[in-house]
Amino acid sequence: KFSDHEERLSGSEREEDEDDVEAALKKEVGQIRASTEQKLRRFQSVESGANNVVFIRTRGIEPENLVHHILKDMHATKKKKTRVILRMLPISGTCKAFMEDMKKYTETFFEPWFKAPNKGTFQIVYKARNNSHMSREEVIKELAGIVGSLNPENKVDLNNPQYTIVVEIIKNVCCLSVVRDYVLFRKYNLQEVVKSNKEDTQQNPSSLTEDQNSKVVKPETKEEEKSSEEVKQENK
Repeated sequence: KFSDHEERLSGSEREEDEDDVEAALKKEVGQIRASTEQKLRRFQSVESGANNVVFIRTRGIEPENLVHHILKDMHATKKKKTRVILRMLPISGTCKAFMEDMKKYTETFFEPWFKAPNKGTFQIVYKARNNSHMSREEVIKELAGIVGSLNPENKVDLNNPQYTIVVEIIKNVCCLSVVRDYVLFRKYNLQEVVKSNKEDTQQNPSSLTEDQNSKVVKPETKEEEKSSEEVKQENK
C-alpha cells in the first residue's frame, strides 16, 4: 500500500514526465521543420505539363533580375554557356488560363510597370501549349486595354519597346512576366544572343548595306549577252 502522500507524489511525477515528453516532442518537431527548410533548394524543378518545357521554382530570387543578368552577361561576353536550352523566360505570376481570371489578375499584376505615374512603351508576346480554348487576338487585345487603362500614356511599340509582356499558356495555367531588352537579347534566346553581328549578317542577307548590295551583279542571259554585243558593234 502507498500512503496518500506517496500517491500524490507519484501523480505529480507523472505530470512532470508528461510535460517532459511533450516538450521533447515539440523540440523534435521543431528540429524536423528546421531541417526540412534547410533542405529546400534555391532552385527546384517542377513538372510543367508540356513537352520540352522545364519549369524551375526559385526561392528568395527575383526571376526577372536573374534571367536578365544571365542574358546581359552572355550578350556582352558572346560566350555560349548551354547547348540544350533554347530560351529562358522568367515567370513572375500565374493564374488560371481563362479570360476573366487573367483580366482580374493582370489589373494588379501590371501596376508596378504601367500604373501612373509609371509608364512605358510595350508589346505583348503570346504562346500557348496544350491549350486550344484561348484566342491569341482576344488575349492581346484585352491585356493591352488593361495596360492602357492603368495609364493612357502607355503606348504600343512593336519595334523596340521598353517592356515586353510575356504570356505563356500551358494547359490551364497562364504564366506572366514583364521583361526588359526583349529585342536586344533576341527574344531571350540563349543560342542567338551570343552570336556576333558578323554572324547575323551572314545569316540574314537582307541586312547587307547599300554598298554591299550594289556589288551584287545579276548574270546576263544568252539573249542579253547577244544584244549587248550588238550594241558594242554599233558603238564601234
